[in-house]
Amino acid sequence: MRRNRAVAVIAGAAAALFALTACQPDSQAGGGSPTLAPVAETSAVASPSASPSVTASPSPTPTKTTTPTKTTTTSSCQQGPRQKEVETALAKLGTWGPIVVDGHQTDADCATIKKFQKRFGISPANGRAGDTTASVAKRLAATDPAKCQAGTGLVACVDLTHQTTYIMKGGKVIWGPTVTRTGMAGYATPSGWFKIFDRSPKHWSNPYKVWLPSWQQFYNGDGFHETTTYIHNTGIGSHGCVNLLKVDAQKYYATLGYGSKVHLYGRRPGT
Repeated sequence: MRRNRAVAVIAGAAAALFALTACQPDSQAGGGSPTLAPVAETSAVASPSASPSVTASPSPTPTKTTTPTKTTTTSSCQQGPRQKEVETALAKLGTWGPIVVDGHQTDADCATIKKFQKRFGISPANGRAGDTTASVAKRLAATDPAKCQAGTGLVACVDLTHQTTYIMKGGKVIWGPTVTRTGMAGYATPSGWFKIFDRSPKHWSNPYKVWLPSWQQFYNGDGFHETTTYIHNTGIGSHGCVNLLKVDAQKYYATLGYGSKVHLYGRRPGT
């Protein structure tokens, strides 16, 4: 009787121990750290020297990236208030370098605008699209060489309306268009056809007491010459002459001569 009772006690203790062991985490398989997830059933017993199991992380879901059609970059040049107008005009001219018409300044835009400003004596030539740069660019873009009616001969053309000038030969523009400044109110430069009848590398103006480099006279006291003031100061003007930048005045003097035709058309605004 006592033997049977002892056997029963031992069997009950073994069952309790088995139940307790089955509910505990596998401390060896888990590297010593408790695991919150249920342990998978296995017939193999982990060895104490076994390496910790590694659970694979789920692969991240690829993110779809949309590439913008244009990336706006920061330019070393300041953006001016007339950015898009200047871009539009320079794109139409198509001769000053890469330019994107979007109203946003980039280093490429800046380099093109600087090149344009330097050529036409705009100060400062800093790549900023301000009022003067916009005015010059738009005037040049609006100049139509067909209006000069030059034919096939050598003709110096002056667009009084847009205050631009250029030289044509053989029906093509061989210089320009470039900027000019003609007679102010009360001294309007006349329109019409004329011929150069006097010229001098350096002419002295008795009425105004000033030297006029690269002088080429075509009507009364009016002629082409290098400007003696900032040509983009449009609040003033000449007394009838066609003012030119130095590079243009020298080119006109080297290209034209006695008897060369000059065609002035249109009218300067405000005169």
